[in-house]
Amino acid sequence: MTENILIGKSLSEETQLGVDDKALTKEQVMLKLDSVGVSYPDNRRFSRDKFWALKSVSLDLRKGETLGVLGRNGAGKSTLLKLLAGIIEPDTGTLFRRPGVHTSLLALQLGFIPDLSGRENAIMSCILLGMSRKAARARLESIFKFAEIEDAIDKPVSVYSAGMRARLGFGVAMEADPDILLIDEVLGVGDKDFRVKSKDVILEKIHSDKSVVIVSHDLATVEELCDRAVYIKDGVTVQQGSVDEVVSTYCRDGS
Repeated sequence: MTENILIGKSLSEETQLGVDDKALTKEQVMLKLDSVGVSYPDNRRFSRDKFWALKSVSLDLRKGETLGVLGRNGAGKSTLLKLLAGIIEPDTGTLFRRPGVHTSLLALQLGFIPDLSGRENAIMSCILLGMSRKAARARLESIFKFAEIEDAIDKPVSVYSAGMRARLGFGVAMEADPDILLIDEVLGVGDKDFRVKSKDVILEKIHSDKSVVIVSHDLATVEELCDRAVYIKDGVTVQQGSVDEVVSTYCRDGS
């Protein structure tokens, strides 16, 4: 996992974190993005153009807080989560991640290998999140019990439904106990009982010293669970601040 990425000129930690802002000390910052851009190659034949999924995104995630991310389809939210998770790196701007911090991405489109079984994918995911193989194996029973898919643990993930994959990812993320939990539209997965259970676990994380990022189209979820919010449109940060203010801007924009 990349811990500290600097694109462009080298900056001191104090400069990166903007510690001249007395309201936010560098000890509070878990992640900070400053004018970050991420591009992908244009798929058109012979084209040298790039598609910029993120153009200029700035935000910060503080220790122990829950940050909501709002944005309509195509705004760049999924790319942002991959960036925060360390799966990809920025092409422009700067990204700071506090050294030693472990991050887990919980999404409906998880990076499981389809031909491997649920058991094998769970072990691999736990190892990628920093566990030893022995520790990963010791947590399998709890993972599958939480995910409620004990009967499918040795079946290939390719036969799992989207909900089963999401619940497996949820179970892995909860057992890994990361410092930063990134959640992408999974709070509505499963039946009513599982939604209640998963929400209770997320609330437990939120009320601990964990930092959480929640991407959701459900404004009620953001208003209920988040301390602050950020609104992204067309790969650009429109606003970051209190949940009420950001939700209000998001609703007024409506485009």
